[in-house]
Amino acid sequence: MAVATQPSLVAQLQNFGQLSNGQKIGLIIAAAAIIALFSGAFLWYQTPSYQILYTSLSEKDGGAVINALQQMNVPFKAEGTSAIKVPIDKVYEVRLKLAAQGIPKGGASFDLLDNQKLGVSQFVEQVNYQRALEGELVRTIEAVSAVQGARVHLAIPRPSVFLRDQQKPSASVFLNLGGGKHLDPTQVSGIVHLVSSSVADLSPQNITVVDQNGNLLIAPDVRGNKAGLDPTQLEYLQQLENSYIARIESIIAPIVGAGNVHAQVTADLDFARTEQTAETFKPNPTPQESAIRSQQISDAASGAGGTAGGVPGALSNQPPGAASAPITAPPGAATGGTTAPVTTPTPAAATGARESTVNFELDKTVKRTTLPVGAVKRLSAAVVVNYKQKTAEDGKVTMVPLTQPELLQINNLVKESMGFSQQRGDSLNVVNAAFNLPPPERVEEVAFWEKPRFEASAMAVLKFIGIAIVLWFLVSRLLMPILRQLAIPPPAPPLEERPSTQPARETVVYQDNLQAARQIARQDPKVVATVVKEWVGGE
Repeated sequence: MAVATQPSLVAQLQNFGQLSNGQKIGLIIAAAAIIALFSGAFLWYQTPSYQILYTSLSEKDGGAVINALQQMNVPFKAEGTSAIKVPIDKVYEVRLKLAAQGIPKGGASFDLLDNQKLGVSQFVEQVNYQRALEGELVRTIEAVSAVQGARVHLAIPRPSVFLRDQQKPSASVFLNLGGGKHLDPTQVSGIVHLVSSSVADLSPQNITVVDQNGNLLIAPDVRGNKAGLDPTQLEYLQQLENSYIARIESIIAPIVGAGNVHAQVTADLDFARTEQTAETFKPNPTPQESAIRSQQISDAASGAGGTAGGVPGALSNQPPGAASAPITAPPGAATGGTTAPVTTPTPAAATGARESTVNFELDKTVKRTTLPVGAVKRLSAAVVVNYKQKTAEDGKVTMVPLTQPELLQINNLVKESMGFSQQRGDSLNVVNAAFNLPPPERVEEVAFWEKPRFEASAMAVLKFIGIAIVLWFLVSRLLMPILRQLAIPPPAPPLEERPSTQPARETVVYQDNLQAARQIARQDPKVVATVVKEWVGGE
């Protein structure tokens, strides 16, 4: 028994002319619905994702942004002034274009003073100046990469002619940090000093900084640091200690293995600015080695010396008297008789004195020394080294302590790497102990489906698959059965109900005979073949 197959939709639509008007209208509506369904799915798939362009805008800035977006023909979604969204692929381009136009202005600025009217009071001028100053500070603070929005409130007291009535100004800064970002103490200190330098007589101690979560952000140097160090000095101290730690661990790790040595270094630094002046004198050198500064020589002489002397007058001019003693001839001289000796007077010896004064230069040294800021006064280092592994003959691995020569070698290496100075008072302690390490954690690689790129691609693929499934279900389960039902031509009316016109009747009879012949051909092909064979064989 042959099974009758259902004709295809295309075969059914070939008999479109035989359908009734209601069926034709239904088919057209169904086809239009299918086209609209596919078009809507395609447009929905092509709809771009939106990202926030600006948030927390004032009404004036929000209107300016929307007006600029309309002029640039950029689609947007505005949720009041709380958020304005644009397609994700146009966010940065739109921000740059709006920034070039000075949008958003971000509150008041010194442009507010350009529209001053004549006759305004001094109080209004002061208020406008304060508003402009706050707006300029907001725009400057928002230039920091981690700051998404800011508000600045200045409390500037009125000046007084009495010293005891004068009050210092104060300021409050509210920061909205976006994207999970945070400010380090150096950045907080920079914002505090920025505001302090912009307002006269405003001390950094009178500035309060708060983030969007209500956390008080205070710089260490503003509220007073117990160590008396500013953030720059603290950062330098930490960098120096970390540098010594890295030196020690890098030189010991190749010996004991990575992770088997840990070091800590404490540095005592001198951040005082000191100048020293010293004047020193060396011991007196020998005269040959000294430089003569000045020299003075004085000579004095006295005595007869064969020259006339005495008191001038008559007595001194008289000839000498007769000799009182015989003149004695020198030995060996011939004497002819008795003679009296003659004595010749001997002149008195001359006397003199010399005085010499020599002044030598003093050997003096004047030395002026400026000590560097941040000089190392003392270093203290503590190093702990793990036991070493020892493999027994049976392959069992055990941990054994280091030997004394090995510890001495490590101690010497650490001293050389840290620049150990005994005169400076440095201390070093190297300890060999077994580490109580936790079991190694299993590092699991991030699955490819957890990566950001895959997530975006997967969302697009899932979106496409979801649309395809919905379309398949709507078309195959709902629309196609309706189309098939509408495409079935209506049954032919009975012969007695058909029109009585002869041509039409003959056409209907022919169609009925043709349909009956097709039915017979499907049920008994052999009979049909025999009849056709007789037709072909006959005349």
